[in-house]
Amino acid sequence: MLRIEELEAALPSMTQWRVAGGRNVDWGALEAVLGIALPADFHALAEAYPVLVIDDFLSVSVPRPGAEALWASETREDEILQDLFEMGDTEEYVPFPQPGGLISWASSNSGDSFYWRTSPADPDAWPVVARGDNGDWSEFPVGAVEFLAGVYGRTIHVPGMPRDFPSDYPQVLGLSDRID
Repeated sequence: MLRIEELEAALPSMTQWRVAGGRNVDWGALEAVLGIALPADFHALAEAYPVLVIDDFLSVSVPRPGAEALWASETREDEILQDLFEMGDTEEYVPFPQPGGLISWASSNSGDSFYWRTSPADPDAWPVVARGDNGDWSEFPVGAVEFLAGVYGRTIHVPGMPRDFPSDYPQVLGLSDRID
């Protein structure tokens, strides 16, 4: 499993958003509502960083401290994925909480979605599944952090992405953890 520092090497502009001392996400509460444990690399990413927006294109969704139940319930009720499934547009993939179902962890501003396939049982072995806005589905045998590092380090190519993705010098914006 790739470490956060390797993602930071691929996306150096993200380090300005690192939260000193961690964000203190209540993983027990979140995973109780979700009904499943999440991968350790995602825990590390969410503890180190707020929601990240890369090149004003890709948003990495992490739970906000104090709003873990909201993140978990929104994840369980992915209406877009459910609609695609009901229309038969998910190939062999199914929405979570079905066995092996997809859990979203990132999306783009052009309709691309990035998920984990919750199979096998070990969350640290869950592959990343990408759905392009053009309906292409691709699966990658890596976790979220390794996927992002590979995409922005140009060792992973995601079919169906815009020609200029990723940009040569991706900029990262961290969104506030404030809950109003």
